[in-house]
Amino acid sequence: MRRLGISLYPGHSSLEEMKQYVQLAHDNGFDRIFTCLMSLNNEQEREKLKQINAFAKGLGFDISADIAPNVFEELNLTYRDIGYLKQQYHLAALRLDMGFSGQEEAFMSLDASNLKVELNMSNGTKYVDNILSYQPNKANIIGCHNFYPRQYTGLSRQHFLKTSQQFKDNHIRTAAMISSQHGKFGPWEQTEYGLPTLEEHRFLPITVQAKDMWSTGLIDDCIIGNMYASEEELRALGQLNRYKLELQVEFLSETTALEEKIVLEEPHFNRGDVSDYVIRSTQSRVKYKTEDFPAHNTEPLVSGDITIDNNLDVRYKGELQIVLKNMPNAGSSNVVARVKEEERFLLKHIQPWASFGFTK
Repeated sequence: MRRLGISLYPGHSSLEEMKQYVQLAHDNGFDRIFTCLMSLNNEQEREKLKQINAFAKGLGFDISADIAPNVFEELNLTYRDIGYLKQQYHLAALRLDMGFSGQEEAFMSLDASNLKVELNMSNGTKYVDNILSYQPNKANIIGCHNFYPRQYTGLSRQHFLKTSQQFKDNHIRTAAMISSQHGKFGPWEQTEYGLPTLEEHRFLPITVQAKDMWSTGLIDDCIIGNMYASEEELRALGQLNRYKLELQVEFLSETTALEEKIVLEEPHFNRGDVSDYVIRSTQSRVKYKTEDFPAHNTEPLVSGDITIDNNLDVRYKGELQIVLKNMPNAGSSNVVARVKEEERFLLKHIQPWASFGFTK
């Protein structure tokens, strides 16, 4: 099951504000929380984190806390004391921002507390393979990418895909950070440019980021890295289809009720015999072969256009296509809608036989 998460940073918020945020996230289908033990400055912040974690756990959230070897030392603990941290902070996982040698992580996964060990996915080393060589309890090994507050320091897509594939190849649950366009806080300081994993996501709508993550097939969970996301963002994420890409579209004024129904209500999948120029969803031409499709909006076709063939092509009328490359229009294709500009790059995720859909 793919999941949604938020982040909490007690140093930047009151307990009551965090409770309201957690409740709002819960009401919109979120059930993961990321927080940071490394950024806690005093006992008051630690106590606040314990209280909000207890509240969140009572709502069914799984809580993961960032930690590093030096933090164990500061708390007079070792990697063998993770059961204490689980109990004190109501944790489901410890995320190792910086890890140990590999053997320690394996031992942690076998601890009687059954706490999950969440590995940093962003480094691109053989770290995960090294841990697996020590025969851990693989069920207790999960992964999560870093986030990057400074502009231009986020991961490139190529590196992101490569490092995520390392974990997926080992059947390890994965997570990555998406970024609110309203959140101002991270673990340590106010963040002007968000907290995404992928640099190219930094200024995109948060729903587009999540669609991209899930459509790669490499990420299970999307966690909002910065705090606080808006109520609108939380609601929109909660309404997303987590397993089928649904593209947001804008309809043209001359589009008929039947054409809009085909776009929004009919099931769509990409034919297996794929084209470089269009994604073809052909079942509507079978279902509606006797219907009338008058010609309109038959201008040259541009990438992102959604077309339905009209009466001028008796064989193909009623077929829906998404245009991938600019090309002429023979006059038989009605442009009925357009994929929103910021989502057009997602078209590359639609593989042969993949199902997809549309929303207004």
